[in-house]
Amino acid sequence: MINIFFYDTTIGRMTIEESDQFITYVHFGEVRRPDRTIIETDLLKRAGQQLKEYFEGTRLNFDLPLKMEGTEFQIKVWNALLQIPFGQTRSYKQIAEAVGNPLGSRAIGNANNKNKISIIVPCHRVIGANGKLVGYEGGLDIKEKLLNLEKKIIRERFDAEKAVESRAI
Repeated sequence: MINIFFYDTTIGRMTIEESDQFITYVHFGEVRRPDRTIIETDLLKRAGQQLKEYFEGTRLNFDLPLKMEGTEFQIKVWNALLQIPFGQTRSYKQIAEAVGNPLGSRAIGNANNKNKISIIVPCHRVIGANGKLVGYEGGLDIKEKLLNLEKKIIRERFDAEKAVESRAI
């Protein structure tokens, strides 16, 4: 049985799907499919809560069982995306090198395009070699918002740490 539920976030409504106790799909907007049951399972509730915490800046990493469905190469790329630290970016070329295909920047872009678990598998952290934002399923405006959110949270945490250090001196 495949279950879905909808959650409102700071960037709009999102659809989260789970199957066999794994998150399989996170999509921008409300996506209804006749072969899906709309019910908030414990796992979907946990995923919705973790997304909420991400947008609030209290969660830097997700702790959810994921089932990434794709080719062996796509799954290798998506696993590489999971290694990009919160608040950082990598170029398509850097990801291509990380998966052992240094000339495969275009293939990385294609794999990113097939990522069904947006935000949690952070394809928004992959940018062009020139630092420009390119391609994102949710739109470049959403990609920019996500990257800016992460930079803001990192900056706030750094500033808070510096404030604590200066009081300790």
